[in-house]
Amino acid sequence: MRRLLPVLLLAVTLPAQAGLFDDEEARKRVDELRVEFNGKLEKLEAATRGQIELANQIEALKAEMARLRGQIEVLTHEIEATQKRQKDFYVDLDNRLRKLEPQAGGEAKPASALPAVDPAAETRDYEAALNLFKAGKHKDAVAAFLNFTKAYPSSPFAPSAHYWAGSAHYQIGEYKKAIELFGKVAATWPDDPKAPDALLGQANCQQESGDAKGARKTLETLAARYPTSAAAQVARQRLAPPAAAKKKK
Repeated sequence: MRRLLPVLLLAVTLPAQAGLFDDEEARKRVDELRVEFNGKLEKLEAATRGQIELANQIEALKAEMARLRGQIEVLTHEIEATQKRQKDFYVDLDNRLRKLEPQAGGEAKPASALPAVDPAAETRDYEAALNLFKAGKHKDAVAAFLNFTKAYPSSPFAPSAHYWAGSAHYQIGEYKKAIELFGKVAATWPDDPKAPDALLGQANCQQESGDAKGARKTLETLAARYPTSAAAQVARQRLAPPAAAKKKK
């Protein structure tokens, strides 16, 4: 019996030690899994933050691209207008020089009968008014452009001056005055590059004033009269039925 006692004690102790060993291994494994889980969670959170930052960067780039497209459109219009002004300037200069030449069988016209216009001052005044518009000083730009049109009624810059004066009125919410100026550009200088833009501006003013019917009529006139212009493309998009616009997208 005494010999069996150690054996019995050993048999009782071994399962208890085995159970303790299993618990320690389990806790150790749980700790390892917890560390592994926390590590993966941190990586997931870091990846999520990266995706959010990337999405924000993409949105910022989209906004920047839209802003640059707007600037390119404005610069394109200005380049076209500048080329037109240069052409008109040289034609006007040639006409003025011809007036200085002696007429056949007669003498040159007296200097007092010639328009006393300084081309350099004319260009300077126009550019000064345009710079006011670009700087966002729209009320000052309106006054400057209207003064320009009075001082230089026969200027090759006259169509653009009326257009920008109308645009300045539009910016400060004076839609009725803007409509008058835009309409004058389209009616008085129909072949000027600003004519289709003026019609588009007129339609915008009519829309803002609540005259949807008038705006649509102006857009239809624009699309029919200047079908290849960039303004006409915008007009056609606005005139398209909603279903057709979605299908096009």
